Amino acid sequence: MTKQNNLLIFILTVGVFGILTTEMGVIGILPLIADHFQISVSKAGLLVSLFALAVAISGPIMPLLFSGINRKKVMLLVLGIFVIGNIVSVFASNFTVLLIARVIPAFFHPIYCALALTVAATSVSKEEAPKAVSKVILGVTAGMILGVPITNYVASATSLEMAMLFFAFVNAVAFIATLVFIPSMPVKERLSYGSQVVVLKKPITWLAVVTVIFIGSATSSISTFIAEYLETITNLSGNILTLALFVLGLASLIGNLVGGRLLMRNAMKTAIAFPIVLGIVHLLSFVTSKSTGPMMITILLWGILFAIGNNVSQYWITSAAPEAPDFANGLFLSCGNLGITIGTAVGGLFISGLGTQYIVLGGLLFLIMSLVSILLRNYMYSPTTKQLAS
Repeated sequence: MTKQNNLLIFILTVGVFGILTTEMGVIGILPLIADHFQISVSKAGLLVSLFALAVAISGPIMPLLFSGINRKKVMLLVLGIFVIGNIVSVFASNFTVLLIARVIPAFFHPIYCALALTVAATSVSKEEAPKAVSKVILGVTAGMILGVPITNYVASATSLEMAMLFFAFVNAVAFIATLVFIPSMPVKERLSYGSQVVVLKKPITWLAVVTVIFIGSATSSISTFIAEYLETITNLSGNILTLALFVLGLASLIGNLVGGRLLMRNAMKTAIAFPIVLGIVHLLSFVTSKSTGPMMITILLWGILFAIGNNVSQYWITSAAPEAPDFANGLFLSCGNLGITIGTAVGGLFISGLGTQYIVLGGLLFLIMSLVSILLRNYMYSPTTKQLAS
């Protein structure tokens, strides 16, 4: 990659980090928000659930509507909306205002993230595309996993308002960097809405959609409850628990880079191996869960594989519909959020029915279904990228 491409991808990574930190970072300060507005924590949780619902709804639609507009202008628009929304959140006089200030930007979330993935892939050669995309997904993972403890730390060290201002600051940095360093990026070949939506007529697209939902459900059924799992099963607390979560986050960042390289070498083998290897690690957790040292190894493997799952999911949908990259990346984001919703619900059912330790069984169930859908696609279509996309 050239220096210009590296700078472009770095700015896109910062941008998605800011947007995902805005989405997920609030998890770390929900109790503070509940106290501040004198509401229940469950009501404060609407800041997370309604945000995710807005992303799931707008995922396939908004990137499609903005697909013909200059890429730079669209990125500035979305980042600007997030900056304004976060500033309004700082001065929100009541919970309703805060909720509105978060939900409105959420509808624009898929536009930037889908665009960032598309731009990263098209800024380099076809062979280097998975590697470039993995760097942008690194920003997604960092926002989802590191955004929570960072926001919690800022709020604990200063105030709730400063934590909200942190969201605005990161998005503002991405806005300024985009304005100054990214050149105008007009869409050279505008695709009609119909020519993009038509990819939904292809069976391979729906196979990809189902696979991504299964993968998202498999990982989120465990990752959502990872803190509770480590507290109740491994008996971690305090600094050791913090260290374990930090290991999970660091491993996820490594996993993004590993996932990109593996997809470059052999995408189909990587996709097939992913649910098998993660399934083995799930089973390993039954052996290691009671001991801190061995469990740290399992956490490390979980972090790496969860991140590889994001890379596989993004590749799986975009390779099924390469003729409509913006729409395909929108589908990826929508399906990923739907997977989080389903996986969290199923994980909760396993906790209430069997106990916290058995959330890995829910993950195994979804991994088996994802493997079946991956093998079905491999059987129905040739493994080469060209034939996959036909």
